[in-house]
Amino acid sequence: MSRELKEAIIFIMPLVLFIASFILIPVLGTFWNSLWLDVPFVARKFVGLQSYFRLVSDEQFWQATLFTTTFALVSVLIEMIFGTIIALVLNERIRMRGLLRGIALIPWAIPSVIGARVWQLIYRYDYGIANWVLQKIGLASVNWFGSPLGSFAALVLADVWRTTPFVAIIILAGLQTVRGDVLEQAQVDGANMFQRFFKITMPMIKPIIIVALLFRTIDALRVFDLVYVLTGGGPGGATTSISLYGYKFFLLGDFGYGSTVSVILFILALVLAVLYIRIGKLRAS
Repeated sequence: MSRELKEAIIFIMPLVLFIASFILIPVLGTFWNSLWLDVPFVARKFVGLQSYFRLVSDEQFWQATLFTTTFALVSVLIEMIFGTIIALVLNERIRMRGLLRGIALIPWAIPSVIGARVWQLIYRYDYGIANWVLQKIGLASVNWFGSPLGSFAALVLADVWRTTPFVAIIILAGLQTVRGDVLEQAQVDGANMFQRFFKITMPMIKPIIIVALLFRTIDALRVFDLVYVLTGGGPGGATTSISLYGYKFFLLGDFGYGSTVSVILFILALVLAVLYIRIGKLRAS
């Protein structure tokens, strides 16, 4: 074994141990647990893929899957649009640009549970600021959590408020790598603002956009705390996410079935991650 190879192994070993300890082992352990009947007061029994077959006919699981994927699609799309706009503004030479960048990060810096609690107060039917604004413009108060559509809109708005700054900062980092002289030359050649963005800037920061999209999609798919605090999965289970659905089985002591739900969520996130990487061509050359 060469000296270079030994040094490479020494340097990479901490990363391998970290991934194995905190990622690989928990994932394999969850999958293994999903193959067992693991409930209180009953002897632990190996049932193979029985829980997965049960999941196929579980209407509540499919309802949770539909909500989770729809929530991820809508919220991430809005966040990418507004995050890109904010990044473009913060990338310009404007006064107090550093201060504005710091302020933009405040929603992301607030713990998600605290942020969800704040939005819960905003949506209050009797004294929430959301209904106060509606009343001021001549509209009737809305019971935000009284209908599936209202609850969905409330969750999306709260999620967009909190995570758009995250997208903006990532894309802003990508914009810093775009050469200003290239954009100036395009402007001299007669390209307008939109042509410069879509023809020059966007292709150059495509990998950064894919990374932001990847992070946000995975995070949106595993949404839990926001739903738990704001709606609790209601009304009638209409806003139950996959994470919350699996969590309920852990609370009931059905660890085997809860693990099965977690494994499916992991597979869904993994498939999307691979798809994004292939679309973005982020593979090493």
